[in-house]
Amino acid sequence: MPRFVAPAAGALALAIAVLFVTSCSKTGKETATVASSPTVAVAKAAPEDLARDLALTAELRPFQEIEVMAKVAGYVKAIHVDIGDRVRKGQLLAVLEVPEMADDLARATSALKASEAQAVRARDELHRAQSLHDIAHLSYTRLAGVAAQRPGLIALQEIDDARSKDLATEAQVAAAQSSLEVANEQVRENRAALNRVKTMFDYARVTAPFDGVITKRYADIGSMIQAGTASQTQAMPVVRLSQNSMLRIVIPVPESAVPTVRVGQQVDVRVPTLNRLFSGKVTRFADKLSPSTRTMDTEIDVANPNSVMVPGMYAEVRLGLEQRKGVLAIPVTAVDLTATATAGQAAGSAGSAGAARTGQVMAVTADNRIEVRQVTLGLETASKVEVVSGLKEGESVVISGRSSLHAGQTVQPKVTTLGGAPSSNGR
Repeated sequence: MPRFVAPAAGALALAIAVLFVTSCSKTGKETATVASSPTVAVAKAAPEDLARDLALTAELRPFQEIEVMAKVAGYVKAIHVDIGDRVRKGQLLAVLEVPEMADDLARATSALKASEAQAVRARDELHRAQSLHDIAHLSYTRLAGVAAQRPGLIALQEIDDARSKDLATEAQVAAAQSSLEVANEQVRENRAALNRVKTMFDYARVTAPFDGVITKRYADIGSMIQAGTASQTQAMPVVRLSQNSMLRIVIPVPESAVPTVRVGQQVDVRVPTLNRLFSGKVTRFADKLSPSTRTMDTEIDVANPNSVMVPGMYAEVRLGLEQRKGVLAIPVTAVDLTATATAGQAAGSAGSAGAARTGQVMAVTADNRIEVRQVTLGLETASKVEVVSGLKEGESVVISGRSSLHAGQTVQPKVTTLGGAPSSNGR
């Protein structure tokens, strides 16, 4: 028997079917709209402390390093140090044997004693001459006095003889004084000669001029050592001594950074071999640019009390050039500097102080739309740049994929850290 459907029931079914189709179409459009909005990595403009520095690499050097030479020639009688030994200032390093110096010392000692005996003799002669003169002068004075009181009592010849003897003894006193001065000068000369021989004899003992470490040993027992002052081409050092408790680094500072260098400036010194950071200080600089490299040699001193660093290692010095605190900053990758050409770009280099630079960023508005902004830039570091104007704190900017975006486009922002890992959804 055929089935019949009531007209009212058919109309109701048709209406439900139309409503379902319309609902599915609307949901599909919304889904398509969401799917068409690309996800972009953004970063928020936030206050940060920015600093621009300059990294330069140089070799660590000893604070002092010398070849310890002998002042006199001789054979090595004893050597008390070897490579790696740490010594103190004045410590005995080696002893030389110089047999002829013993004879020189004996000869100088004898000459001094002989001259001292001559001086004693000259002093005695002076005393004797002074005594004879005193007697002769007294005799003449008495005779002259009597002759003056009683004329004719004493013959004039006798008075003249007394006068002549007085003058002769006076001359003998003067001669004795001169002889004594000559003898004293001879004593001083011989004493100086003896002191010289003793000083040269002391040079046979080679000592350390400063605290340090022995980095090379040239001589062994029995080696012939030439005097260090005789011939630099033939003279052989005893040892090499380095002062490593303080190290030097000489870095070539480029012309653009020279105005920022000052004595006493603290710098960070990183030694890659040790993977450690040390504190250094600018102690001196050439105060003149090299014509060939347009750089200025600047010396950094780094304390090395525990001898952790070894001379010859490479170190990276970071010179602080400029610093700003609490400025609004965004990642460098968010800025398009090629979009605008400014007078500041033509006049100064990127990141230089006082250069008026502008750039273009893509900001994300509250309704997740792209808005192209012109911003004025300030200090630039390796990863961040200061925004002087054009953005407010908390606003988001696109940091990658800008070439595929345009103004007014709807996007799905994802706040991204500097390393590139998404942190949360939102503007």
